[in-house]
Amino acid sequence: MPTPLWTPSPDRIAASRIDAFRRFANDRHGLNLSDYSQLHRWSIERRGEFWTDIVDCFDIRFHRAADTALIEDEPMPGAQWFPGATLNYAEHLLRRRDEHPALVAIAENGEREVLTYAELAAHVAGLQKCLHEAGIGPGDRVAAFMPNTWQTIVGLLAASSLGAIWSSCSPDFGTQGVIDRFGQIAPKVLIACAGYRYAGKILDLTDKLNEILERLPSLSQLIVVPYARAQARPGDYRTPADVAMWADCYRPHGEPEFVPVPFAHPLYILYSSGTTGVPKCIVHGAGGALLQHVKELGLHTDLRSDDTLFYYTTCGWMMWNWMASGLALGATLVLYDGSPFQPRPERLIDLLEKERVTVFGTSAKYLASLEKAGVVPARTHALEKLKTVLSTGSPLAHESFEYVYRAFKPDLCLSSISGGTDIVSCFALGNPVLPVWPGELQCKGLGMAVEIWSDEGQSLHGQKGELVCTRHFPSMPVGFWNDADGSRFKTAYFERFPGIWAHGDYAEETAHSGLIIHGRSDAVLNPGGVRIGTAEIYRQVEKIPEVLECIAIGQEWQDDVRVVLFVRLRENAVLDGSLQQRIKQVIRDNATPRHVPAKIVQIADIPRTISGKIVELAVRETVHGRPVKNTDALANPEALALYRNLPELAD
Repeated sequence: MPTPLWTPSPDRIAASRIDAFRRFANDRHGLNLSDYSQLHRWSIERRGEFWTDIVDCFDIRFHRAADTALIEDEPMPGAQWFPGATLNYAEHLLRRRDEHPALVAIAENGEREVLTYAELAAHVAGLQKCLHEAGIGPGDRVAAFMPNTWQTIVGLLAASSLGAIWSSCSPDFGTQGVIDRFGQIAPKVLIACAGYRYAGKILDLTDKLNEILERLPSLSQLIVVPYARAQARPGDYRTPADVAMWADCYRPHGEPEFVPVPFAHPLYILYSSGTTGVPKCIVHGAGGALLQHVKELGLHTDLRSDDTLFYYTTCGWMMWNWMASGLALGATLVLYDGSPFQPRPERLIDLLEKERVTVFGTSAKYLASLEKAGVVPARTHALEKLKTVLSTGSPLAHESFEYVYRAFKPDLCLSSISGGTDIVSCFALGNPVLPVWPGELQCKGLGMAVEIWSDEGQSLHGQKGELVCTRHFPSMPVGFWNDADGSRFKTAYFERFPGIWAHGDYAEETAHSGLIIHGRSDAVLNPGGVRIGTAEIYRQVEKIPEVLECIAIGQEWQDDVRVVLFVRLRENAVLDGSLQQRIKQVIRDNATPRHVPAKIVQIADIPRTISGKIVELAVRETVHGRPVKNTDALANPEALALYRNLPELAD
């Protein structure tokens, strides 16, 4: 019989915040909820009571309280959460004012800077005054073209403290990719770095930034953070906007003020990947993001004020926004900017040990790469403080689950989590009171009415289908920017099943009430009319030592679809007949004959988005000779040329 990879001890369960919350709900409402399953059912059936309890448990402080938690209309998306209430997001992230470390910023070259909670508040107060003098107020946009460092967090907090709307891109975005995003939202202030480091190189951003500035006529203020280019000066930048260097813009001093805004007031704008056209500008509300994040960080991740959270991310990925909310729990955040493999594969593991990290967040791709590199942290590093590992970005393979428990440590909660930019949070995620089963996300999130549906809209258990959410939730986007009638927003999420949020994931609910994500719905393969999730193939191929990574598409062929697998191999490995046969045999033995690719092609590179996700759709379009609408959304758009006119796919 299969067994869990990890089961929490009774002591860990009893000490967890999520179990304390269950007991709190029982006492407050006269309930007898005995386990997580019952708690989850209550949280979606009595959502108003549940989210009110989240407000009280995490001391969410409204400047003006609401009369009720939820007014909803059927069907979705018509709902008002905490109507009439006002609050400020930044105020909750800056409640702590002591000398406890708030931010530990580490650059690729080893430079390390620490801001205490008291210092962080002083920096926010100083930058807030600078932004106020630049005319920033509620609803104005403040954009950042920045690495993952402490100045970027200060910018988010200073902007949101004034009721402004924050939006950020990382410096590895291409020029057009930045313009496609910021050009739509017309920011009044841009905070930008002059240069950054990656993979041992210093990259000067002067020319790129000047190209961007030419296309942002809305700017009235540019604030330049020298970062990896110490010689930067205001005269380097061509813009009619006022230009100030970060150190000249403000001095950390005083206490920040907090402008109260409505619960649904825009907090930040995130962007869809943009691989099928100009990115959608997804607007998230202050109250919804705050409540969802404290729930996920405080209950599902069990983050506390004495924890250290390190999520390897850039500020162009939603996990940066999610991580930032860890300040609301009083935790220490470790910010790393640079390559995760510079100068060696153990770079991030070194940080886990040195910074005594308790919660480590990363991607499935990173964990698979560590295993391929033969890294075994348990042999080389002291990770006694590490209690939780989070993985997202793509489905985490069974083998990667087993690798973490074998190579890191046996007593930790490995949480594969899934949600997205669309909701700046999770539909399914971890849980410190539940077992970890290989390949499974532990549970549906509290308050999230997640189901798996067939094409006909029937709920499925133990079968693959569309991941949907059937009831309102507070982190649903406020809408899209420049979508006055909401038509584009409704088309994106509610057209497939009217009144039901369709997320675009192809998934399955397990016997343990966990979830397995089989890939994106729009990338599902359909040979002979049988739907196959790409993750089902990737999981098997990753077992082959010679294969570093792979990508699968469906090629239109003879009035049907055939599966084509592209593989990137280790140095000196060759895709000969023997290796092809081994790949096919592993897939056939562990999946089905339908999963076996008709063609396997060796490729030198695999295109990815800036946040590291492989792009099956872009490869599929390229293979079929169709244009890819927005290559600026890709980190390595040049890789697409490798997939054009391949002779292997002509027969």
